[in-house]
Amino acid sequence: MYYLGVDLGGTTIKVGLVNEEYQIVQSISGPTGRERSFEEVLKDMAMLCKEVMSMEGITEKEIHSIGIGSPGIASPNEGVILSSSNLNFDHVNVRREIQKYIQTDVYVENDANCAALGEVICGAAKGEQNVVVVTLGTGVGGGIVANGKINRGSFFGAGEIGHQVIYYDQGLPCGCGRKGCWEQYASATALIRQAKNAVSEHPESKILALAQDGLVENINAKVVFDAAQAGDEVADNVLQGYFKYIACGVTNIINILEPSMIVLGGGMSAQKEYLTNPVTKYVQDEMYGGLSLKTKITAATLGNDAGIIGAAFLGTTL
Repeated sequence: MYYLGVDLGGTTIKVGLVNEEYQIVQSISGPTGRERSFEEVLKDMAMLCKEVMSMEGITEKEIHSIGIGSPGIASPNEGVILSSSNLNFDHVNVRREIQKYIQTDVYVENDANCAALGEVICGAAKGEQNVVVVTLGTGVGGGIVANGKINRGSFFGAGEIGHQVIYYDQGLPCGCGRKGCWEQYASATALIRQAKNAVSEHPESKILALAQDGLVENINAKVVFDAAQAGDEVADNVLQGYFKYIACGVTNIINILEPSMIVLGGGMSAQKEYLTNPVTKYVQDEMYGGLSLKTKITAATLGNDAGIIGAAFLGTTL
């Protein structure tokens, strides 16, 4: 038996054919073209699913189900994307549209929740039942797994952990409309902004020297880590502040949910222990009442595959 996992993004549709050992055996992608109607976008998605089946030489009868990870809010059991500003989808019945072309069960879920499920099924959190996956990328996303199942909340919107406020007084404005949201301080975007601010005061920093062509606009998160590991004090100071911001939000999550594990994902997860070790230290410093930290903090292992694998197995975990 095979499972189809789809990552529906604002610019690209990625489809993976996954076997029972959680391996992506075939994959394909195509442009979303989000300016088009949802009928056109979902027809293209169905055709990509058909193509990936053809690549493996299998038929619909060998597909258990199709799972789709989408930005925004979705109702998995109904197969409906309720709201997704990135796609201009509003109460779109994805299941009905896909089943015009492929006769199998179809499920839809928030993309961050799919990534969290993937890490629990076969990634960094394999074997754990209560996990929060924090995605540190352009923003800060999250997925909550409780007792082995995705916690969607009462209205399918749970897990927006990036929008907890950690800086109430004069906090940075956030795209969500609030000020001081965690993602404005703990995202990869935030780290880059913090590094650029530091370089403006310390142009001698190795951060600038390691950036492509020595240009401020080419500073990325990896450059900051590389500079710090090369002994640059400015970069290290930037990172220590950044780690404290991450630790603040992570400690809040632990105080509220007390998961057995928090997985740090997104592009930042490539730093592995250079990210998780200092964050763990600062979380321990902030633990309620000085209690010993029991929640393990680790880096994601599946990368971009997490969302596809998690989506593929939605039909087995609802």
